[in-house]
Amino acid sequence: MTHYPFSASHQGHPRLRSFGALLLLGLLALLAACGNSPSTSGGTTTGSGNTCPSTKQLTGAGSTFDNPLFSKMFQEYPKVKCGINVNYQAVGSGAGINNLLQHIVDFGATDAPMTDDQLKKSTSGPILHIPITIGAVAISYNLSGVSQLKLTGPILAAIYEGKITTWDDPQIKAINSGVNLPHKNITVVHRSDGSGTTSIFTHYLSAVSPDWQSKVGAGTTVNWPTGVGAKGSSGVAGQVKNTDGAIGYVELTYVLANNIPYALLQNAAGKFVAPSLDSAKADAESFTNIPADLRFYIVNGSGDNAYPITGFSWVVVYQNQSNSDKGEALARLLWWMVHDGQQYAQPLNYVPLPDTIVSKDEAQIKAMRCGSSACYSAS
Repeated sequence: MTHYPFSASHQGHPRLRSFGALLLLGLLALLAACGNSPSTSGGTTTGSGNTCPSTKQLTGAGSTFDNPLFSKMFQEYPKVKCGINVNYQAVGSGAGINNLLQHIVDFGATDAPMTDDQLKKSTSGPILHIPITIGAVAISYNLSGVSQLKLTGPILAAIYEGKITTWDDPQIKAINSGVNLPHKNITVVHRSDGSGTTSIFTHYLSAVSPDWQSKVGAGTTVNWPTGVGAKGSSGVAGQVKNTDGAIGYVELTYVLANNIPYALLQNAAGKFVAPSLDSAKADAESFTNIPADLRFYIVNGSGDNAYPITGFSWVVVYQNQSNSDKGEALARLLWWMVHDGQQYAQPLNYVPLPDTIVSKDEAQIKAMRCGSSACYSAS
């Protein structure tokens, strides 16, 4: 609009002055209306001038390992600038990957990086892995009168192979001097669903037991030689808690929440270490050669304080987002999760992401494409 200067030397007739005043008021009102008009992108203009996506909800599914942390993150996210609701279903890593491949959800979550074969099933181009947290897989047990138990990797593998069947087996007694181990059958509990936690656990067993590696192997699902299955991390925790003589593997948060004892595990340095924030962090820090696609395992790390069954967990997303507005909302969520969202990790016994991983996450998120533009463009 053209601005006409107003000066005292051109006041003119009173009626014209009144008309001019009305005209000026009208112009000011029009300018105010233009300044407050909605963005043509359909989003909501924030106080800083940035435009939020119009998407009101995102959906995700997968890891039960992540669920305690995600529950807190997604409770807090709607309260932040441009924050929206996130509907997350903890159905297991395997189901989360399948849901992403079938376009049922906007993102998957998995404690096991997708395999080459799984990535080849994508009908929508490349899938990006974005590490979101680090946690320890605790070896939980239910053994009356035994408050502290030590195990080694080979003994644990032999238990899950069905070769060690009672708690007073000589191999267990040899490393638990002074502990009154009962002559009780061991009930092995494992996941019945496709599980990233299972993948971390079986990758560890494969690393410490050649026999396990050759006969059973590693993956989100394996042919278990023995034991009973339970669905999800909460299912395994519940089965162990309610079964005298049971042993299971579950993310540390679940054993702490359910007050279930857990074993000290011998690490690569020969030290018996309990799962904790510090010991999981020590394990993660011993791995520095991270591949560019961010698909990797960190079991059996070096260092006296490293807890050997530790793993990353990932959010997996399509690099090329078919819905630009939703893609922008997803990129904003992921950026928040790897930055501000990390404040909720430690209180829930997860390890906050190291700065080196956050930098790699930033590159992955910036690689997401919404049409011809990057999905993430906020400052």
